[in-house]
Amino acid sequence: MIGSALIALSVAAARPEQPMPSLAEAEHAITAGRLEQARLMIGRASASGVSGTQIDRLLADLAFATGNNEEAQQRYQKLLAADPANPLLAERAGIAALKLGNVATSFVLIDRATKSPKATWRAWNARGVIADLQQDWPAAGIAYAEATRRSPDESEIINNQGWSQLLRGDWKRAADAFERAAWLDPHSARIANNLELARSAVAAELPQRKAGEDDRAWAARLNDAGMAAQLMGNRQRAVAAFTQALEASGTWYARAANNLQAAGGR
Repeated sequence: MIGSALIALSVAAARPEQPMPSLAEAEHAITAGRLEQARLMIGRASASGVSGTQIDRLLADLAFATGNNEEAQQRYQKLLAADPANPLLAERAGIAALKLGNVATSFVLIDRATKSPKATWRAWNARGVIADLQQDWPAAGIAYAEATRRSPDESEIINNQGWSQLLRGDWKRAADAFERAAWLDPHSARIANNLELARSAVAAELPQRKAGEDDRAWAARLNDAGMAAQLMGNRQRAVAAFTQALEASGTWYARAANNLQAAGGR
């Protein structure tokens, strides 16, 4: 019995401890999209007493990658206080703020990021979105051009350029941009819907229901088509689209109901 216990103890002592994953490995896991693995690595490192800027940065990056924008913005801004010249920190804090709808905060952060020659296409793309929200079309054009210069075939930039043209009422240029974005990313439902909206506006026709499309998605697309028709001054088509959106939804679809009332329909 004693001999067995001694053997067990000696085996346990000889068994090597599991190595602590490096913070570089955790960073790589975030970049590769292995977010749960990254979370576990960071947790083990923190539990072992590792702390400081590296851990704080990884936690900010993890929050950003998982879409926890409120936490990401807070963590990046805390890091920025110690490293105010870091354009990537400003960029990510600004994008997180933009996704939260904090346009004024985002503008300050993204403006700081884009003043750096190291600014990425994402920073300039965000600057374009902010300019669109402010209806500053010249600034939007410059921002998207800078983003495209850094990443010429990025579908997200081209989609946003299309939406920018849509906001300006230039349906043909919007459709052209969405067509290119759809070619670059044929699996994006968002880009496909934008392209159909622009084409519908050009042709002054309502979009057709897709095979297998549920009532609510169909109602949402009809509502968008109604908005496009209203912007073009085609009140009759707008009312038809909003009415069909109500009928397609099977329930009182609030957006379509409000838009129908504003358009002067029943």
